[in-house]
Parts: sequence; structure tokens; C-alpha cells
Amino acid sequence: MLTPPSRPPGARALPNKGQQTRAAILDAALALASHMGLEGLSIGALAEQMGMSKSGVFAHFGSREELQISVIREYHRRFEQEVFYPALEVPRGLPRLRALFERWIARVSVEIDSGCIYISGAVEFDDRPGPVRDALAEMVLDWQRALERAIRLAVEEGHLATDTDAQQMLFEIHGLILALHHDARFLRSERALDRVHAGFERVLAAAGASFPAAGVRPPRRSLRATAQP
Repeated sequence: MLTPPSRPPGARALPNKGQQTRAAILDAALALASHMGLEGLSIGALAEQMGMSKSGVFAHFGSREELQISVIREYHRRFEQEVFYPALEVPRGLPRLRALFERWIARVSVEIDSGCIYISGAVEFDDRPGPVRDALAEMVLDWQRALERAIRLAVEEGHLATDTDAQQMLFEIHGLILALHHDARFLRSERALDRVHAGFERVLAAAGASFPAAGVRPPRRSLRATAQP
């Protein structure tokens, strides 16, 4: 399960040259996978992009499968940094649950022109057993467990009804994100952002939410607009 880091998010020991090279390759691989899917990754394409030999790239990962798994783990690490850890600074209960959801939406907005590894990977590997599918499923389940924990904390804090079905609520929230990604990315719907917020409020209302949203929501904007600096 996702847990608070032992050091501030993003703080790391200084990498050596080999680690720096591996990180650069992984960054390029993640960008490639975001646009072409995990199956679009190849040692040869990365070698050409990095100006390296195939053997040089191979030395850092050993196989295409290990490269794919490394990309999944790096994507998950960045997801933690952008979505999970900042939300821990928000008071537990409904405020934190809202923060997790809003930061998740913000992440989707950044990915509108590329793609979500969790979603595209599920399409590619849903019926393909093996280490890559296992790694992807574990990362998704890790995030879902964290979100379910936030729902249960909201119940404990009295912000949601005591009979709230945390797993059902998790299912519905996840469904909203999938619908947002589909309508915004595939259908190019300008109303997708409005609808996902409305859907989230309906889910909360059904669970007897008793803690008001913090502040006033900004004027309606398209999902693409939220991705602008």
C-alpha cells in the first residue's frame, strides 16, 4: 500500500553516472510508452533516440520485458509524487479524499494528449498473463488500496455515512476517471470535466457526505484548459 515516504517526496541520494544514464533512458521510454503503449517500446527505438548502441541500452535493462516493467514502476512513482503524497498534506477524511480525486483529475489533464499507462496498459495486457501484466496490476491495486483507505478514513471522521461501502465507492470513483479519460481523450468532449465533477458530487451525496467542499470551485473550464500553465 502507498505510504508516506521516509524522506521528503522527491528527495534522493545523488545518482552516479550509470544511474543517470539509466534514468535518462527510462525517461525516454516512459515518453514513448505514453504515446505508443508499452508494446510500442523496443530496445532498438530507444537506442536510436538516445544515440546509444542496442547493447548499451540492453545493459541497463537486460530485456524488453524488464524495460516495460521498469517503465510501469517509474510511471507509478511519478503518480505517487503528483497525486498521492501532496494529498497527505490535506486533513484526513473528506478533504483528503477530495484532494486525491482533484489531483487525479489534474493528472488526467496532463495526459490528455499522450495517455495513461494504467489505462492503455490494461487494454494491452488484460488478457496476457505474465510479469508485465502482474507488475501493472499491482501498481493499479496499490493505488486503489490507498484510495479505499482514504474513503474509510472519511467514514471514521464522520464525513461519510457509517454504512458506506468503501469498495463500491472506490469502484464508482474509478469509473468516473475512466469515463473522463475516454470522453476527453477519445470523444474530445468539452463537458467531460463538468460531468466528472458532477458525478463525484453525486457519489459523495449518495454516501451522505457531511463535509463541505473547501472554497468555491473555479469557473467551468475545458479539460485541456486545466493542463495549461
